[in-house]
Amino acid sequence: MKNIKHKVTNTILKGEEKLDLLTFQLKNKLGLNNPLQIVAYRSYGTPTRLYVKGRVLVDKRIARSEENDTTWENLLNMYRRFESDEIPNARLMLKLQGKEHVITTDVEGYFVMNLQPESPLQLDDIWHEIEIELIDAPVKNFAPGIKETTHVLVPPPDAEYGVISDIDDTIVRTGATSLLQTGRNVLLNNAHSRIPFHGVSEFYRSLQLGRNGKRNNPFFYVSSSPWNSYDLLYHFLELNEIPQGPLLLRDFGIDEKKFLQSDHMSHKYKEIENILITYPKLNFILIGDSGQADATIYREVVEKHPGRVMAIYIRDVNIERRAQAVTTIADELKKEGEVEMVLVKNTAAAAAHAADCGFIYQDKVADVEQEAAVDEEGDL
Repeated sequence: MKNIKHKVTNTILKGEEKLDLLTFQLKNKLGLNNPLQIVAYRSYGTPTRLYVKGRVLVDKRIARSEENDTTWENLLNMYRRFESDEIPNARLMLKLQGKEHVITTDVEGYFVMNLQPESPLQLDDIWHEIEIELIDAPVKNFAPGIKETTHVLVPPPDAEYGVISDIDDTIVRTGATSLLQTGRNVLLNNAHSRIPFHGVSEFYRSLQLGRNGKRNNPFFYVSSSPWNSYDLLYHFLELNEIPQGPLLLRDFGIDEKKFLQSDHMSHKYKEIENILITYPKLNFILIGDSGQADATIYREVVEKHPGRVMAIYIRDVNIERRAQAVTTIADELKKEGEVEMVLVKNTAAAAAHAADCGFIYQDKVADVEQEAAVDEEGDL
């Protein structure tokens, strides 16, 4: 049975690769693989090693959203995001501390590189810039000179803790438990019209501030949303003044490894584990929701990395059976004396618990409640 599944998988993968290649060659002959763009994803690293990821695509001229954008404009931009034309075998040069590094994109246009600085980074800022230049691409009439700057987060040594957060139905309302509602929210809304949960911006800023007042606790966002929606999610965080951090999204492309292991749970767990391994001396607060498998994933993280998780906040999406599943896991963790998993109805409840535990200042709870009240008024 295993061999049959493997053969079927290989057949599908080979067919997908051939179709992609034929499509790329046809568009190349027609001169449709221009103009190009480098899409650089914010990532993370340490003073001695930096993880860089991005993609080379045909530039579809996706407009940055505005408040007065129509539903049709939102839908058109979303179509352009997902109808992406990837550029395989493109060569890029990354510059760090005066040294040049060259990498080639894969069949889906992605490039991933671990860079080792010549000398350890000076941690004057939490973000570090790396220049990227597209030096060659197998497209008709290729024009050099396309450049982009990526940003890599390196937590300072005096950070109190890190925060790993889900996105959908944790900080932004997507209705992930309803396929129809999710489709409407994702396809028809933009960064302006997407609605954050009440008080989430102030709560996350309070966690970033911590108790040392330095506002240097790093944030990481792990989501099952596809990389195609990266610009939308980044803009949403920016507009709502939610702390910036690496967005670790999911690739819906097809290769053997992804085809067999690209489910929601394995993607999230893998990304969280990589973060914990990268920063062995940093403990974390985990934030998610009861709509999917966050509680189950976070429990596995706690079991595999004992002592590393300070608290877990799960937003209740008001589905009784899922809330009960979270409560069961929370009771088991409490019985084992591992960590407290708190199922919360609103952001203020999470802030109150965080203040009681000494993660944030006590007076920040009132700020979260006040922002939540303003958000509620805005919904009316």
